Amino acid sequence: MKAIVYDRPGLPASDPAALYDIDVPLPEPGERDLRVRIEAIAVNPVDTKLRAAVQPPAPRILGWDGVGVVEKAGAGVGGFREGDRVWFSGDITRPGSYAEYTLVDERIAGHAPRSISSAEAAALPLTAITAWELLFDRLRIPEGGGEGQSLLVIGAAGGVGSILVQLARKLTGVSIIGTASRPETQAWVRELGAHHVIDHAKPLGPQLVEAGHPQVDHVISLTHTGDYYAQIVEVLKPQGQLALIDDPATLDAMPLKRKSISLHWEFMFTRSMYRTPDMGKQRELLDRVATLIDQGVVRTTVGEHLGRIDAANLRRAHALLESHRVQGKLVLEGF
Repeated sequence: MKAIVYDRPGLPASDPAALYDIDVPLPEPGERDLRVRIEAIAVNPVDTKLRAAVQPPAPRILGWDGVGVVEKAGAGVGGFREGDRVWFSGDITRPGSYAEYTLVDERIAGHAPRSISSAEAAALPLTAITAWELLFDRLRIPEGGGEGQSLLVIGAAGGVGSILVQLARKLTGVSIIGTASRPETQAWVRELGAHHVIDHAKPLGPQLVEAGHPQVDHVISLTHTGDYYAQIVEVLKPQGQLALIDDPATLDAMPLKRKSISLHWEFMFTRSMYRTPDMGKQRELLDRVATLIDQGVVRTTVGEHLGRIDAANLRRAHALLESHRVQGKLVLEGF
């Protein structure tokens, strides 16, 4: 089967050797595995980070967001059958979705939405899981609750922010303040449901005062947390909550003490990496998000469709992500 791989970390995305096309054997599903024929994929920052920094023992297939059709089911599979259309964001310890076929554990795959295309659906699994776990598992904002509380989302125009703002607006009562620095991304965040949009290129505090929220109950920081950390601590209310997903070089927790601020880290691959007892919750939440899409409650977050799945287009996708100027998600479709 066709696959796109890397084997030398640190190369610029423009280098033809950074990601290249090869043929690899068709994988055989193990217990509880689905072998999925890939129809569309999305590209995420985790893909670029691994390509830049991690030396694989052999050419590695990156990419975990995928939509496709179950072509073969392994022993013990109970929730799917051949021909089902599924979506997933996979397991970072296994080969990914930059391939014609991939294997995914049935517990972390869901039934794909019926009302949108494969490319539109591919934009959502990883970011939807991340956003859902941030809101409801890490910060424990109750679904249907949160009235009178405020949430600041730093980096709200990116992939995770684009679905998180929608979920927070539609499923909770919190007041949402999103950050974005360009007119087009600010308009995007408003369209997705933020009550207020401020510019993270400017000091946050005065803008929050102007928006009527001089301090906030919750902060979800999706990018450059280290750069905003001091401001985050300042604008959080006493006993507030900070959740993040990125990788600051250092993070000194001591400034959180005086306000009793709680710190939460979100990594949506934790359940699959450690085979946690609640691993199947990711299937449940993917099925729930698919229902929300089919009901018109939330929508896809595609920012740009980059064409077919091949090494040249994936190198272009990686370069765009590394520019930190992407709105929504980058998707590719077909081989």
